[in-house]
Amino acid sequence: MITLAEGLRLPTNGLDYTILAIYFVVVLGIGFAAKRSVKTSLDFFLSGRSLPAWVTGLAFVAANLGATEILGMAANGAQYGAYTVHWYWIGAIPAMVFLGLVMMPFYYGSKVRSVPEFLLHRFGPSSHLLSSVIFAVSSVLIAGVNLYAMAIVLQALLGWPQWVAIVIAGVFVLAYITIGGLSSAIYNEVLQFFVILAALIPLTIVGLKRVGGWDGLTDSLSSSHGGAFLTAWEGTGIGEANPLGANWLTIVLGLGFVMSFGYWTTNFAEVQRALSAKNLSAAKRTPLIAAFPKIFIPLVVVVPGLIALVMEPTLGKSKDGLQYNDAIPVLMRDLLPNGVLGIAVTGLLAAFMAGMAANVSSFNTVFTNDIWAAYLKKDREDAYYLKTGRVVTAVGVLIGMGTAVIASSFSNIMNYLQTLFSFFNVPLFVVFIIGMFWKRTTAAAGFWGLLSGTVAAMVNYFWLYKQGITAIPSEQGANFVSSIVAFVVGAVVMLLVTLVTKPKPAASLAGLVYGSRSPGMEEPPAEGDDAWYRKPALLGWGAVVLAAICYIPFSF
Repeated sequence: MITLAEGLRLPTNGLDYTILAIYFVVVLGIGFAAKRSVKTSLDFFLSGRSLPAWVTGLAFVAANLGATEILGMAANGAQYGAYTVHWYWIGAIPAMVFLGLVMMPFYYGSKVRSVPEFLLHRFGPSSHLLSSVIFAVSSVLIAGVNLYAMAIVLQALLGWPQWVAIVIAGVFVLAYITIGGLSSAIYNEVLQFFVILAALIPLTIVGLKRVGGWDGLTDSLSSSHGGAFLTAWEGTGIGEANPLGANWLTIVLGLGFVMSFGYWTTNFAEVQRALSAKNLSAAKRTPLIAAFPKIFIPLVVVVPGLIALVMEPTLGKSKDGLQYNDAIPVLMRDLLPNGVLGIAVTGLLAAFMAGMAANVSSFNTVFTNDIWAAYLKKDREDAYYLKTGRVVTAVGVLIGMGTAVIASSFSNIMNYLQTLFSFFNVPLFVVFIIGMFWKRTTAAAGFWGLLSGTVAAMVNYFWLYKQGITAIPSEQGANFVSSIVAFVVGAVVMLLVTLVTKPKPAASLAGLVYGSRSPGMEEPPAEGDDAWYRKPALLGWGAVVLAAICYIPFSF
C-alpha cells in the first residue's frame, strides 16, 4: 500500500527520541486523567455528553487528520497538483456544514449513541443490524490502514522493524482508550492536532524558503508540468484529459456531493465527536468549528507535496525510486534539523494514532451498543457493557493489526480509503437523506436501499472498472463513478420499494424526519450559546464563503 524508497532514513539523535518519549508519557497521562470521569457506559462511549464545542470541534478535525490524510494528500498534491484542493473545499466543507446545520439536530436530539442507532429508530432492526455490521467492518479496515502505514513509515525513517512500530503504537492507542474511553481519545486528539501542526508548519515554511517562495514554486512547476497543474478546474471539461481522470461533473456530483456528504454525515468516527458535546448547540457547532481549520489544511499538506516535487523532480517517475507517497518523508529528511526533526516524527506518529484511535473508538461503540447489546446480550447491567466496551477495544486493535494486509494491493493510500468510502458511506447517506426528507419512506426501503447501493458500488468497481468493461482513466475517477452509481441505485430501489410497502405511522417519526420535532430537539441554548459569534448559521455559511474564496487563486 505504501512503498517508501530506501535512503529516507532520518539522522535522528537522542534529542529527537526524548521528544518522542515525552509525547508518549503525556498521551498516557491524559488517559489516566480521563479515567476519573468514566463511571458509566455513556461516559466511556460518549464522554457523558459533557465536552465543550471547541474541544469536540478540534477532535473532529484531528480524527480526520490521520497520517493517511497527511501522506495521502501530500502524495496527491505531488501527483495531481492543485486538483487536490477539491477534496477540501468542495469535498469536505459543504458536507461538514450540512452535518452541523441539518443532521446534528436529528442525531443529538434523538439521544442516540451511534449512527446505526438512528437507523434503528427510523427504519427498524434490519437496517440497523446491516448498518452496524458495515460500520464495524469499515472501522477496523481503516484503523488497520493507519497502523500499517505508520509501521512502514517508521521503518523507513527510523529503522524500526515493522512489528515493533505496530506493537508500540497499537499498545499506546489501546491503553489510553481502554483506560479513559472516548474522553481520553478526544483530549488526545486535541493534543495531536497541535502536535501535527507543529510538525507540518515548519516543514512548509522551510520548504517554501528552499524553493524560492511561492513564486519560485509556481514558476518551477509551471515550467515542468504546465500551468494547468496549479489550477483546480482547467482541463475538467467533459471529454477533456487531466491528471485526476475526472471532469467537473464527477468532481461536483461524485466527490462534492455523494462521496463527501456520505463520508462526513454518516461516518461515525466523526459524528461520535459531535455526539459527545455537552448540549445540542455545542453538537451543532462541532463540525462547523472544525470546518475552519479544515479549510487551511491544504497549506500544510498539499503545498508540501508540491514543494517535494520541485526538490525531488524524480518523485513518482520510477517504480524503484522515490514514490509520491515519499513526499513528506523526503522533506523531513532534507529540511529539518534535530529537535525539529523529533517534533516532525512525533507529529507523524500522532497523526497515525489519531486516525487509528478515532476508528477504534467508533468500532467499540457500534459493536457493543448496536450488535452485542442489541441482539446478543440484551438487558444487562450498565457495568457489564462498560466492561464489554473495554474488551472490544482490545479486540478492535488486534483486528486492526491484521486488516491492513488487505490494503497491500493499492498503490495509493487515498485510493484505498476513497474506495472504502464509496462502498460503505455513500449507500448509508442515500438511506439517511431520503429517510430524513421523505416521510413516506418505509423500513423495507431503508434495508434494500442500503444493501443495493453497497452491492452496486462493489459491482461497478470490481467488475466494470477492474475488468476494463468501462473506460475510466484513474482509480480516483473510478471511485467517483462508484459513488454516483451507489447513490442512484440505492435511491431508485428505495423509491420502488417504498411505493409497494407500508410506511411507519407519522407519530413514530417525531424528531427523525425533517420538519418534525422531538422533546430533545427543543433544548434551550446554554448560557452564552446565543452569542452572535456562536450562531451555527453564521459559522456554517462563513465557512462555505471562505472555502469559495480560497478557490479564486487556483481557478485562473
